[in-house]
Amino acid sequence: MKKFMAIYTGTLAGRAEWERLSAEERNSRQAAGMRAWREWGAAHQNVIVDGGGPLGKTKRASKQGIADTRNNIAAYVIVNAESHEAAVRLFENHPHFSIFPGDGVEVMECLPVPGQ
Repeated sequence: MKKFMAIYTGTLAGRAEWERLSAEERNSRQAAGMRAWREWGAAHQNVIVDGGGPLGKTKRASKQGIADTRNNIAAYVIVNAESHEAAVRLFENHPHFSIFPGDGVEVMECLPVPGQ
């Protein structure tokens, strides 16, 4: 088995669309989304290495120093799978974007550190 990091992404436009929903609709969709997300987690518990979770605001360290920054990364999870294709298929129709205003899920293999 190989290890893969899945990054849940979202956009400001998706978030704005979500916030335009009535409070009743938002609450209803959030309850349905969390139920579906828990069901997804239970169905894939045998391959979830790290359940991850939502991520907060971003800071960036670079040659120029430390600064606030923005990106589309909303949350993460780490899973095991036989292949990259098998890993990404775990997220088909995921509630992150099928119910919540998420943009998608990007999946990448966690590679070994060279020389170790």
